[in-house]
Amino acid sequence: MCADKTDPPAKVRITLIDQNNHGQRIDNYLLSQLKGVPRSHIYRLLRSGQVRVNKGRIKPPYRLKAGDEVRIPPVRLAKSHDILVPDAVIRLLAESVLFENDDLMVINKPSGLPVHAGSGIQYGVAEAYKQSHPDTFIELVHRLDRNTSGCLLLAKNRACLSAMHTMMRDARGIDKQYLALVAGHWPNPTTVDARLKKMQRSGEHMVEVSATGAAARSHFEARTLYRDASLMTVQLETGRTHQIRVHASHCGHPLAGDSKYGDDTFNKQMKALGLKRLFLHACRLSFKINQQRIAVEAPLPTELQNLLDKLQV
Repeated sequence: MCADKTDPPAKVRITLIDQNNHGQRIDNYLLSQLKGVPRSHIYRLLRSGQVRVNKGRIKPPYRLKAGDEVRIPPVRLAKSHDILVPDAVIRLLAESVLFENDDLMVINKPSGLPVHAGSGIQYGVAEAYKQSHPDTFIELVHRLDRNTSGCLLLAKNRACLSAMHTMMRDARGIDKQYLALVAGHWPNPTTVDARLKKMQRSGEHMVEVSATGAAARSHFEARTLYRDASLMTVQLETGRTHQIRVHASHCGHPLAGDSKYGDDTFNKQMKALGLKRLFLHACRLSFKINQQRIAVEAPLPTELQNLLDKLQV
């Protein structure tokens, strides 16, 4: 990374983890400590061993424990290259809040907007909230793919974030439901228990079913059957990258609009009917926190409902 000539020399930092950060993933902790550093660069620091916990190497999924000592290497960014999130994006997110209290908020994330900056992506939901609420704690509890719309949960304090992460690790802690339009008829309820592994193919990041992958479990159930497609309700027990898309394709029913794991012929049929995005929508979140049961629903976006209306003709 390039630094301004006037920047003071960067130094190695050693931080001591307390109860406020107990249970937080190391990659998310580094993002909070190294403001403005892209997630891709955080991962490079971890892979290269420049970040150490208790003087040892760790991987991005490592969860911090109270008492851990974290070595944070010097990272300097050019201030002249700060990215400003457009006002239109900040207004859109302000209008997308579905639920909010003192501890958390749920927004209806638009398709096409990533949850955070990354390779070739200058900003996302996380950066928008940091810009619009610079002195307020707002952190992502989980993630949605860039082209997936719907319920996205954010914590407004560290205690809530830690509690929600604990619930995320419990398959019954947070009920996440999605709507997905898939190719062909899929009439019978199906539980897909297939491990998923990240890999690279021709320089592209992919996920595939593999016996050596991480455990992944999805439940598919038909809501509406059309002539050449099925609208499915999907419940997740795990939250692996591209889980629904890969599990559906593995079962022979790829998602509409999925350019990575989908079927070209089916995608062309749906595009001819006006679909310009992935048909995957996080329609419902429900969980219990502070003795309160919270259930939030995100209405199906107009462009997806319009497609369903055409399929019924």
